[in-house]
Amino acid sequence: MTFFLLGSFLVYSQSARLTTPWTSKVDSKEPLPEYPRPQLVRTEWQNLNGLWDYAILPKGVLPETSFTDKITVPFPVESFLSGVQKEVGPENELWYEKSFDLTLSTKNKRILLHFGASDWETEVWVNDQPVGTHQGGYDSFSFDITSQLNSGKTQKILVRVWDPSDSGPQPRGKQLKEPKGIWYTPVTGIWQTVWLENVPESYISGIYSNTDWEGGLQVFYPEVIQAKAEQEVEVIVFDGEQAVGSFRGKPNAPLPVKLAAPKPWSPDSPFLYQVSLRLLEGNKLIEEVKSYAAYRDIRMSKTPDGFQRIFLNGKPLFQYGPLDQGWWPDGLYTAPTDEALLFDIEKTKEMGFNMIRKHVKVEPARWYFHADRLGVLVWQDMPSGDMGNRWEVRPGIIREGVEKVRTPESESIFKTEWQEIINEFKFFPSIVVWVPFNEAWGQFKTSEIVNLTRKLDPSRLINSASGGNFEMEGASVVGDILDLHNYPDPVMPDPNIFGEKSIMVLGEFGGLGLPIEGHTWQQKDNWGYQSFSSAGELKARYSGMIKDLAEYISRGLAAAIYTQTTDVEIETNGLMTYDRQIIKIPVEELKNMHEKLYK
Repeated sequence: MTFFLLGSFLVYSQSARLTTPWTSKVDSKEPLPEYPRPQLVRTEWQNLNGLWDYAILPKGVLPETSFTDKITVPFPVESFLSGVQKEVGPENELWYEKSFDLTLSTKNKRILLHFGASDWETEVWVNDQPVGTHQGGYDSFSFDITSQLNSGKTQKILVRVWDPSDSGPQPRGKQLKEPKGIWYTPVTGIWQTVWLENVPESYISGIYSNTDWEGGLQVFYPEVIQAKAEQEVEVIVFDGEQAVGSFRGKPNAPLPVKLAAPKPWSPDSPFLYQVSLRLLEGNKLIEEVKSYAAYRDIRMSKTPDGFQRIFLNGKPLFQYGPLDQGWWPDGLYTAPTDEALLFDIEKTKEMGFNMIRKHVKVEPARWYFHADRLGVLVWQDMPSGDMGNRWEVRPGIIREGVEKVRTPESESIFKTEWQEIINEFKFFPSIVVWVPFNEAWGQFKTSEIVNLTRKLDPSRLINSASGGNFEMEGASVVGDILDLHNYPDPVMPDPNIFGEKSIMVLGEFGGLGLPIEGHTWQQKDNWGYQSFSSAGELKARYSGMIKDLAEYISRGLAAAIYTQTTDVEIETNGLMTYDRQIIKIPVEELKNMHEKLYK
């Protein structure tokens, strides 16, 4: 597949299999121009997205000449929007090359090269000098490239990516070399923004915060690279233009801020405080960065009926949302524009859902920023991989083979990436539940992984095993949540057995399929858990399910997740078509149906 430029936009020599309303809006010279890290904002940065040179070579073969073909970064090479639409496979490697003019000041500054995400093993050179290697398809990574820069403006980046897809043990989510059923097209290479920023010798590299609900505090945890003994960090919290709290303390130590009349964050009122972080050396300002925070508390607690439920800000809240795969027909893992990335969350909220389960995929930081702004709760899955163990859906059943016996390398890869994901994304207040395992896919050492998750982030709930392979401690599941899957009808765990010790959840149900001609990935042989031929039939069946679901809430059901937000490839289970052109049940009707769930 080839393309040529018309102004700033791509004109492809081959038609897309399926397009979205944003496909034609992609600017190949400057795709996804938005600042990629809204949780820690600096004013000086340089976006490297756009046209790069590329080559696909056999694994282990080094490039001998300059590349002649073009790819649009950060769209995966298999996607239409990359301009390539070729498979790579584990026997090959994907190479990128880009020459560019550095526009950032280097005077008394370090230059950092950032990758939002690249799947899976990524090796980088700058001006023919090695910089580093990263393994992981879902976490961001950075290199200090100051010592590799040329004295002039023009610089060159070379990147090698290898991805074993489903032949390797690494987390890969729904990717499969031969897509079928609920498994989709593989994704290789850079799939999030590549960018540069300049920082001082000592700089703020990260931030997250937790709410001390009883104390009326927001506790901030700044991370400072090359911190000096005489330096301090000051955090100032704003409500609009008004400062409502501040604290100054040592780098890499908690900074508790007492808030004047705290404003809680919730789906009904997603209030965000604006935050200024200042690195100081005496009275000298080293640097200042912008961030934000939400005053919100999530925990498990018992209601007067004796059942464990999810409490948000001291009150029980039934959580209901769709299973969200986060795939696009034109960009695969990568939404075509930020407007498109926002669209799915906006429509979910308009439909009357208050939660999204992000299914075995991790999104760019801007997705969670939008969820924070709009007030949508998020259950975050760990992308699965290294599968092959048995799946036992019944709680309290002993069965051989339910735990995957992984190699030490496989275990290390999982734990490393899960730790990176939690540490990076625990900033976002919309995330309220971590889900390390789904339907036994590569599940191993469940208690150990739950303990690791709790240690990394004790402020959120843990759904240890969504859909089965439950590890029990008496009548309670390891973790906080007992999560059943059932298609198509809603069910719930027996409250007389499990309701006193565990939060009872229906983690997946529904899957009602409706293929719509002209809006499917393929013409025939599309798939749903239960398929219909008209929107009227679909709506009637869904409405009946919501009535049944409402009956379970009074009996102790704390949350439910409907499959799913959109169709994906041959799956037609979505409330929206894969191209986002058609919503199968009118938004207002969905909202009216869902209102009864929260009463």
